[in-house]
Amino acid sequence: MIERATSAANIASMLKTMQIHAAQAGGLDEQSIAGIAAPKSDFSEMVRNAVNQTNDMQVESSQAAQAFERGEAVPLTDLVLKMQKSSLAFETTLQVRNKVLKAYEEVMNMPV
Repeated sequence: MIERATSAANIASMLKTMQIHAAQAGGLDEQSIAGIAAPKSDFSEMVRNAVNQTNDMQVESSQAAQAFERGEAVPLTDLVLKMQKSSLAFETTLQVRNKVLKAYEEVMNMPV
Protein backbone atom coordinates (compact mmCIF):
# COMPACT_ATOMS: atom_id res chain seq x y z
CA MET A 1 0.00 0.00 0.00
CA ILE A 2 1.44 3.37 -1.03
CA GLU A 3 0.62 6.33 1.18
CA ARG A 4 0.57 9.74 -0.45
CA ALA A 5 0.50 12.96 1.48
CA THR A 6 -2.58 14.91 0.47
CA SER A 7 -2.56 18.48 1.63
CA ALA A 8 -5.50 20.85 1.64
CA ALA A 9 -3.85 22.86 -1.15
CA ASN A 10 -3.55 19.76 -3.34
CA ILE A 11 -7.20 18.88 -2.79
CA ALA A 12 -8.31 22.47 -3.49
CA SER A 13 -6.24 22.49 -6.68
CA MET A 14 -7.79 19.23 -7.84
CA LEU A 15 -11.30 20.53 -7.09
CA LYS A 16 -10.69 23.74 -9.06
CA THR A 17 -9.35 21.74 -11.98
CA MET A 18 -12.43 19.54 -11.91
CA GLN A 19 -14.68 22.64 -11.77
CA ILE A 20 -12.93 24.12 -14.80
CA HIS A 21 -13.30 20.88 -16.76
CA ALA A 22 -16.95 20.62 -15.74
CA ALA A 23 -17.52 24.21 -16.85
CA GLN A 24 -15.88 23.50 -20.20
CA ALA A 25 -17.96 20.36 -20.65
CA GLY A 26 -21.08 22.34 -19.77
CA GLY A 27 -20.39 24.73 -22.61
CA LEU A 28 -19.43 27.82 -20.62
CA ASP A 29 -17.41 30.44 -22.44
CA GLU A 30 -13.83 31.44 -21.61
CA GLN A 31 -14.88 34.51 -19.57
CA SER A 32 -17.09 32.40 -17.29
CA ILE A 33 -14.30 29.88 -16.83
CA ALA A 34 -11.82 32.69 -16.10
CA GLY A 35 -14.03 33.67 -13.14
CA ILE A 36 -13.10 30.42 -11.43
CA ALA A 37 -9.97 31.30 -9.48
CA ALA A 38 -7.20 28.74 -9.40
CA PRO A 39 -5.61 28.27 -5.98
CA LYS A 40 -2.15 29.74 -5.54
CA SER A 41 0.63 27.48 -4.40
CA ASP A 42 3.46 28.92 -2.36
CA PHE A 43 6.76 27.15 -3.00
CA SER A 44 8.19 27.95 0.42
CA GLU A 45 5.04 26.60 2.09
CA MET A 46 5.27 23.39 0.05
CA VAL A 47 8.93 22.94 1.03
CA ARG A 48 8.10 23.65 4.68
CA ASN A 49 5.31 21.04 4.61
CA ALA A 50 7.58 18.45 3.00
CA VAL A 51 10.32 19.00 5.58
CA ASN A 52 7.78 18.86 8.41
CA GLN A 53 6.35 15.58 7.08
CA THR A 54 9.85 14.12 6.84
CA ASN A 55 10.57 15.25 10.39
CA ASP A 56 7.30 13.74 11.63
CA MET A 57 8.23 10.40 10.05
CA GLN A 58 11.68 10.54 11.66
CA VAL A 59 10.19 11.29 15.10
CA GLU A 60 7.56 8.55 14.75
CA SER A 61 10.21 6.05 13.70
CA SER A 62 12.44 7.01 16.61
CA GLN A 63 9.58 6.74 19.10
CA ALA A 64 8.61 3.31 17.77
CA ALA A 65 12.23 2.13 18.03
CA GLN A 66 12.50 3.37 21.61
CA ALA A 67 9.21 1.66 22.50
CA PHE A 68 10.50 -1.59 20.97
CA GLU A 69 13.74 -1.29 22.94
CA ARG A 70 11.77 -0.81 26.17
CA GLY A 71 9.99 -4.09 25.47
CA GLU A 72 6.60 -2.63 24.63
CA ALA A 73 4.32 -4.56 22.29
CA VAL A 74 5.46 -3.02 19.00
CA PRO A 75 5.32 -5.43 16.05
CA LEU A 76 8.73 -5.76 14.44
CA THR A 77 7.25 -5.43 10.96
CA ASP A 78 5.64 -2.08 11.87
CA LEU A 79 8.93 -0.86 13.29
CA VAL A 80 10.88 -1.85 10.18
CA LEU A 81 8.28 -0.24 7.89
CA LYS A 82 8.35 3.02 9.86
CA MET A 83 12.13 3.08 9.77
CA GLN A 84 12.21 2.42 6.02
CA LYS A 85 9.57 5.08 5.33
CA SER A 86 11.46 7.67 7.34
CA SER A 87 14.73 6.73 5.66
CA LEU A 88 13.16 6.99 2.21
CA ALA A 89 11.54 10.33 3.05
CA PHE A 90 14.87 11.69 4.27
CA GLU A 91 16.73 10.49 1.17
CA THR A 92 14.06 12.00 -1.08
CA THR A 93 14.25 15.32 0.74
CA LEU A 94 18.03 15.27 0.48
CA GLN A 95 17.95 14.56 -3.27
CA VAL A 96 15.40 17.32 -3.90
CA ARG A 97 17.61 19.73 -1.94
CA ASN A 98 20.60 18.71 -4.03
CA LYS A 99 18.70 19.25 -7.29
CA VAL A 100 17.46 22.67 -6.16
CA LEU A 101 20.98 23.73 -5.17
CA LYS A 102 22.37 22.51 -8.48
CA ALA A 103 19.70 24.44 -10.40
CA TYR A 104 20.42 27.55 -8.33
CA GLU A 105 24.14 27.28 -9.05
CA GLU A 106 23.45 26.90 -12.78
CA VAL A 107 21.24 29.98 -12.78
CA MET A 108 23.82 31.99 -10.86
CA ASN A 109 26.55 30.95 -13.33
CA MET A 110 24.55 32.04 -16.39
CA PRO A 111 25.99 35.01 -18.24
CA VAL A 112 23.80 38.09 -18.07
